[in-house]
Parts: sequence; structure tokens; C-alpha cells
Amino acid sequence: MPTPYLCPACKSNRTRFAIIDQVPRYVKMDPHNGEVVQEYEQETLDAFHMPYKGSARRIQCGACGLTEDEQTFIAMANNYRR
Repeated sequence: MPTPYLCPACKSNRTRFAIIDQVPRYVKMDPHNGEVVQEYEQETLDAFHMPYKGSARRIQCGACGLTEDEQTFIAMANNYRR
């Protein structure tokens, strides 16, 4: 369901945004040269690899450039209805 956004920083932008979908990539890297040694699926992470717990989507204001979690922009729009 579509939800309106309002930038919490500039408080004027309701129309121009960049929607950033965050897709984690789980890897094991060589500590000396930074090459990827192994890739993991979320279901097969080993005991020493924490799964990503951040937000799935972030929003960047197209006017001022602020980047925050999507819920921040949604809450601002709900609190400041026209």
C-alpha cells in the first residue's frame, strides 16, 4: 500500500525521494587482500556470522539529501498532514 513521505530535515519535500532497497550479501573475505573467499546464504550462515538486522529500505530526500529509515519519513508525513 503506498504511503506518503515527508522529509524530517527540510520539512517541505513530499514528492522527490530516492528509495534504497538494502539487500545484504554475506561473505567471508581474505584478511590480507580483501578477496571474497566464500559467499553464504542467510539460511546457511555459520555461528560466527551475524545476520543483518537493519532496515530493508532507506529513503533519501531528493531536496536536502538526508538518508534515514523509511519509517522516519512515514511518521513525519503522518504527524504533519495538510
